[in-house]
Amino acid sequence: MKKIDDLIASAKSIHDRYEAGRMERETVREWALGLGEYPPPYAAPMRAAAAWFKPPVRDMEPDALKAADIEKLKAIVEAHRLDFRAE
Repeated sequence: MKKIDDLIASAKSIHDRYEAGRMERETVREWALGLGEYPPPYAAPMRAAAAWFKPPVRDMEPDALKAADIEKLKAIVEAHRLDFRAE
């Protein structure tokens, strides 16, 4: 459980700092691409985040890109809430 707790704490921290403008997208991208394998319900949102961040540049408006990035991070944190309710 410690590994999951660390993942959620890290995902929430990354999400909050990036949303507040205190972290660059490239740092978030490197974090997302460096995630290992986790069990469900974390696996799907983490794979989605890694797939989203894999290409280094998106042809999108910066605000729309950041909003989409934040949604990918939020999905990882939300998976914890779903997992917690299942217990």
